[in-house]
Amino acid sequence: MDSLGLFALLTLALSQWTAASSVEEITWTYSGLIGQSEWSEHFPDCGGTSQSPVDVITTQTKYEPSLIPVTPLGYSQHGNQPFTLSNNGHTVIVELPEWMGFRGLPWFFTAAQLHLHWGNGGPGNGGSEHTINGRSADAELHVVHYNSELYTNMSAAMTQKDGLAVFGILIETGDETNPAFNNILNHMSRVRYADQKAFIPAFDVQSLFPEDLGRYYRYNGSLTTPPCYQSVIWTVFHERVQISKAQLLKLETMLYSSKAASAASMLLQDNYRVTQPLNHRVVFASFSADSGTELSSGEVTAIVIGAMCGCVGLAVIVRFIVKTVRFFKVLHLETVVVNRINESGKSKEKNQELVLNTSLEPERKEELSPDSARPTRLSQAVCSSQTDAKILSV
Repeated sequence: MDSLGLFALLTLALSQWTAASSVEEITWTYSGLIGQSEWSEHFPDCGGTSQSPVDVITTQTKYEPSLIPVTPLGYSQHGNQPFTLSNNGHTVIVELPEWMGFRGLPWFFTAAQLHLHWGNGGPGNGGSEHTINGRSADAELHVVHYNSELYTNMSAAMTQKDGLAVFGILIETGDETNPAFNNILNHMSRVRYADQKAFIPAFDVQSLFPEDLGRYYRYNGSLTTPPCYQSVIWTVFHERVQISKAQLLKLETMLYSSKAASAASMLLQDNYRVTQPLNHRVVFASFSADSGTELSSGEVTAIVIGAMCGCVGLAVIVRFIVKTVRFFKVLHLETVVVNRINESGKSKEKNQELVLNTSLEPERKEELSPDSARPTRLSQAVCSSQTDAKILSV
């Protein structure tokens, strides 16, 4: 290679290194100086047409039967080596070992890291990046992978269209503590300030995922932070995971976006990007609309409790009807028995009257016989008096 070619090559390498360094040196924020509205001025990809996150309108998703359940590999086999936990001033990060990966995507993707996004504890503010039908979750977990079939590492893959795959897991709060998330939350006090790192015990990363890995939304998008490379195959799971309110509060109030030596400490809050336009992109669903609606665990619990109450109510109504029917049956039987008894009593009275009348007939005859004899005696007396009269007249 001649000197001119070598000089041109060095100049190109130097310019690329300078550009990369300038990008890394820019301090961006979610709000304030170089906030979200100014990202595209310093990071051109942030103004692209395939940005993330997005609002998933379930009625506008397209069912794609070829989307099979994703399969985690090695996620529950964390080994004995500790994980690295860090605060980069924008989020809390757990670096993942390279033996972890996922199948069910066009290529094999190797795990790189996971991180979280959250709000500030205000009512109704949310904290997730992706939304479903315009509704935010309280927080969101991202598990980042790179295409290890085509690229050697994360840095090489992140600038390529098919380089990254990120799993989005929506998080909502409830009454029960999620032990899996305590593997992260219980150690965040060691990385409270930006640029701090700490080793934490390895844990089962798969326990952070929802149980149902077969129902999800898939679309092509970008990193949700600068430089916003449009290189991500997004998988947002339909099922949400739940943490307690106390766990969410710890997430929202434990970390600082400022460094430990900073004069003014700033809480790390509201570290989520607003949803971006789809721009004619299609969000695919691995399940049809008829196979289930967008329900939270609380809604599912309410449905189950309502169904149970309905069953109990139905049982009470059936029992009442059965008792009512039995009551009227018994009442009918009692009426029949009473009527029969009354009829039997009347029959007995008639029989008694008949017997009484029969027994009184001879007595009546005897009573009538003296009366019938009286005229005979009277006639005899008349005849006797007439005879006597005749004798006297003679």
